[in-house]
Amino acid sequence: MKPIIQLLHFGYHQAMSCIFPVAIFGTLALSSAIEIPFVYRYDAILLILLAVQYLMYRSGLETRDEIKVICVFHLIGLLLEMYKVTMGSWSYPEPGFTKLFDVPLYSGFMYASVASFMCQIWRRLKMDITGWPGLLAAGLLGGAIYLNFFTHHFIPDFRWWLTGLVLIVFWKTWIIYRVRTNTYRMPLTLAFVIVGFFIWLAENIATFFNAWKYPDQYQSWQLVSFSKISSWFLLVIISVIIVAQLKHVKASRHTNV
Repeated sequence: MKPIIQLLHFGYHQAMSCIFPVAIFGTLALSSAIEIPFVYRYDAILLILLAVQYLMYRSGLETRDEIKVICVFHLIGLLLEMYKVTMGSWSYPEPGFTKLFDVPLYSGFMYASVASFMCQIWRRLKMDITGWPGLLAAGLLGGAIYLNFFTHHFIPDFRWWLTGLVLIVFWKTWIIYRVRTNTYRMPLTLAFVIVGFFIWLAENIATFFNAWKYPDQYQSWQLVSFSKISSWFLLVIISVIIVAQLKHVKASRHTNV
């Protein structure tokens, strides 16, 4: 009976941590099925997601520090989206006033939703990390991964070399998390793979509801390439590095006080 109770508590915290991602996909689905009067769909999605973030903050579901992290991820994601759309990797074919370089501003929230999930699950499960490689190694690796998303369009793609470096750098890194009175642990690299896979599933849902389109989806929707899992795997690493480092800095400040 106890394992079932533990699983239910774990599932509850996972579900509560997914409120913002669910809000995004729910908005995409509804706006795809129901025509919104007097406003373009992309603009309406942005207004709705801004309202959701405000309500989550006012209700205490998100803290001020978490909002700051989400804003950072929104900016990182938006810059990447602008570049990828310019390079023809995918497109946002619908009109909208809140588009910058053919990218709707709401798109940054899809990256920010990953940060929202990580911040919330970190707090809810009282997570810690052991064997953290430090800011220099993690920061350089995260920077190289992010840069590769831009440079692979005109020089060789180093994603598999970077994946090998991830396994080396984070070989001894474990996530410690707590469910009720029990403490568990998981290799950080395994967590990267699991989260990357679920983001790939979410990406299939998003493209199905026309959040954006890959070139092979212009005529009709089809499954997103499995190769995208490796992209999300690497993107999740950047997210974890930023969140973990910010959590480490904050914990150090509290210790010094």
